[in-house]
Amino acid sequence: VKKEMLLDPGELQQFQNHSSQMAALDFMVSVASNTFVPTYYGNMARVVEGHRRIAGFASEWNNIMDEFSSAVKLVHEKRMGQPTRRIVVVDKPKEEDYFYSNPQGCLCEGTSCDDLLGPVPGNSTTT
Repeated sequence: VKKEMLLDPGELQQFQNHSSQMAALDFMVSVASNTFVPTYYGNMARVVEGHRRIAGFASEWNNIMDEFSSAVKLVHEKRMGQPTRRIVVVDKPKEEDYFYSNPQGCLCEGTSCDDLLGPVPGNSTTT
């Protein structure tokens, strides 16, 4: 079965000058068919084969993704964007926090953020 057999010429006309949309139609027909025999083993054949392989493991994949999602949420439970003090390692600057991901400036409007972040351990001044 080909897309030309499933659609009227008028319906197919709107896709004629759009190769990506024609390829999408080919993919939809190929995936929906019971048998798929490619004329050559190109990207479309690989995509359809991969889709069919993954579809066969859909229930297992959902269980694995649920477990993975729960594990990631558990690990990141206390890391949801709270401001933290930058880590400064004097002898090893590459181990410092990346400046743009944790800027030195504070998120509050005051001059001191000790009320949000707490005092610097072992130091009475802020960074």
